[in-house]
Amino acid sequence: MSAWKEITSFEEWQEIYDKTSDRGAVLLKHSTTCPVSASALEEYEEYLANNPNQNVDYYLIKVIESRPISLQIAEDVKVKHASPQIIYIKNKSSEWNTSHWSVTAKHIRAVLD
Repeated sequence: MSAWKEITSFEEWQEIYDKTSDRGAVLLKHSTTCPVSASALEEYEEYLANNPNQNVDYYLIKVIESRPISLQIAEDVKVKHASPQIIYIKNKSSEWNTSHWSVTAKHIRAVLD
């Protein structure tokens, strides 16, 4: 099973962002106080538990605890912030994003696999 790694610093984000020139990254913006976000996290983890795309790295950012970094991500990839929100980043731009109830394992599979 692949797992996600939490982004907790600007330095981590910058390294991930720079690396998307070579390798895709999927990022889940997650609110620890929102039931919709809890459902999105379950869907994300379901996708990761079932043969995820190995050519992509997987991340999570807690939008309340790491608000400044979350806002920087939105600015860098030019995607209006939402939560929960999933963003597939390649070559330093958003290739795909969706939010709220559209964050499902089925939807992620349709995009990444």
